[in-house]
Amino acid sequence: MTLTAYAWVAFGGALGAMARAFVGSWVQGKVHSAFPWGTFIINATGSLLLGFIATLLTEKIISHPNIRPFITIGFIGAYTTFSTFEYESFQLGPSLVALGNIIGSVTVGYGCVWIGARLALLISSIHPLGRGHVS
Repeated sequence: MTLTAYAWVAFGGALGAMARAFVGSWVQGKVHSAFPWGTFIINATGSLLLGFIATLLTEKIISHPNIRPFITIGFIGAYTTFSTFEYESFQLGPSLVALGNIIGSVTVGYGCVWIGARLALLISSIHPLGRGHVS
């Protein structure tokens, strides 16, 4: 990667971190619960976005080489919160709630990546956006 590409990743990371702070605090402010719903929602929406965007940019859209790292590494990488998820699960203690957070986050996250990728392929097969094909 070039220095310019790293600058785009850093800019995307700053935007993703701000989005994470906003969404996390907004969700936790709405649901008064010890369960880390803010992080759960962030990881699910980040997984959906990553599945959707990475699939479009890899399979269908020919874009500037800095666009994919800006979005996937920078924005989504800073927006999603795996280390926070792990720490919050640890803070819940050895309990069924912690186990529910771990299993639920991983399962929902994987499902959201899958849905995002399928949506990207479906949308791009209806409206051709560039290279690739749907198999």
